Amino acid sequence: MKSHAFLVAVSLAAGLTQSNAQAQAMNTSSIKPTIVLVHGAFADSSSWNGVVTHLTQSGYPVVAAANPLRSVAGDARYVASIVDAIPGPVVLVGHSYGGAVITNAAAGKSQVKSLVYVAAFAPDEGESAGQLAGKFPGGTLGGALAKPIPLPSGGVDLYIDQGKFWQQFAADVSESQARLMAAAQRPIAEAALVEASGAPAWKKLPSYFVYGTGDLNIPAAGLGFMADRAGSRKTVVIEGASHVVMTSHPQAVADLIESAAAVR
Repeated sequence: MKSHAFLVAVSLAAGLTQSNAQAQAMNTSSIKPTIVLVHGAFADSSSWNGVVTHLTQSGYPVVAAANPLRSVAGDARYVASIVDAIPGPVVLVGHSYGGAVITNAAAGKSQVKSLVYVAAFAPDEGESAGQLAGKFPGGTLGGALAKPIPLPSGGVDLYIDQGKFWQQFAADVSESQARLMAAAQRPIAEAALVEASGAPAWKKLPSYFVYGTGDLNIPAAGLGFMADRAGSRKTVVIEGASHVVMTSHPQAVADLIESAAAVR
């Protein structure tokens, strides 16, 4: 009798262990990835507010990182440190110059499951954002920049002239909103725009692209070129949308991010 009771207990324990393991596996597979949003030059984390609202309503944890905008390698290390602190899977999303950052930040990060480029640079190894911006005609950023601000450590910071910000950067948002964005814009070190990228994570990870045909910072032809080269799983082109497509069309951008989050 004792032997029989022992066998029953062992069988029950084994069954419970197997059930617990199966339940744990199911819970792990059903965990929504954390969405890490990386803004680009002349913007800040608030540019993602509409996207964050949609994603959080869908149950996604979201982190809108404060991109330093100092150097590709340094900014990528900073974003990578945020990824390292997040338990579970991550989707990295970059806008504009932020695309160059996530391209490098995702390298060697097994928890990053996909990349989303929002009117963003997707450089190959050795390419810079500045090179890609000028690869196709149509960009007018150079003529919209304010006088460079010298940095104490050398080099200069770049801003968009506030009087030209609305038409150049955010033509499809209201003038009042564009004025607020212009006043709060974050500058980028000129050196970051000419710094060569490292090996691109998009060669190993699924990538997704969204951009507008009215982008004056990165011409639509250039954005399409980068999406095709990266083998984009899904590319959304929004007619007339400006460079801040995540601000003017947050639902479309959030929908694409959710597609990237669902990839297996």
